[in-house]
Amino acid sequence: METTTFKVENLIIRTMKNKQLLFYFSALIIMLLSGCGNSAEDSGSISEGVILYDAKPLDLGHPFAAYAPSKMTVKFKNNNFYAYMSAGMGALTASFISNPEKRTFTQVIRLFSDKYFVLLNEDDIKKENQLSEMDIEPTKETKIIAGYNCKKAVIHLKGEEASEYDIYYTNEINVKNSNFSNPYFKLDGVLMEYRMRKFGLEMQFTATAIKHEEVDDATFDVPDNCEQITQEELTNKLKDFE
Repeated sequence: METTTFKVENLIIRTMKNKQLLFYFSALIIMLLSGCGNSAEDSGSISEGVILYDAKPLDLGHPFAAYAPSKMTVKFKNNNFYAYMSAGMGALTASFISNPEKRTFTQVIRLFSDKYFVLLNEDDIKKENQLSEMDIEPTKETKIIAGYNCKKAVIHLKGEEASEYDIYYTNEINVKNSNFSNPYFKLDGVLMEYRMRKFGLEMQFTATAIKHEEVDDATFDVPDNCEQITQEELTNKLKDFE
């Protein structure tokens, strides 16, 4: 009888230990699946990396529409932004470098073998942004874009081309003043689905992926052998490209 009782007690102890191990193992699995101990990218604290966008022209009748890029790559680090697009079978490439600390915005254009850049200071940027005067109406609507929670805002564009459209932005990317150099400068958040007018052509951009990776500091420098020109000179050169 004592032997039987001892065996039963041992069985109960082993069972309790196994259940305890099973509990801890299950808890670990749940933590992993639910995101406890997430990487910087998953937790929204990513401050360096790459955003990939799909791009499309909204006015198919525009002279530049045939050359419009279908993709845009944006790299960011230390609150600096670098956007790159290629069009016309690579004959035209455009890069945009935004530096909120220096309050500058640089446009780098390559037309065939010729390279140019236009450097805009804070006053120049304000003048450019005034060309797209708008009211931004935040909403409580959200949706997931490229795995990130995004907030919706309604844009009321003023002036001759008055219109209304929706954009989406996220606060889950750790970048400050991401819009200081574009018409959405009043908006706090990284743009994930939006419209932008460059060189007279309005484009729609939608983020498709965000990657956490190291970005070389040289990305935000003007490439060698680039000739500095004015915004008006650049506009004229692009007209010749039509």
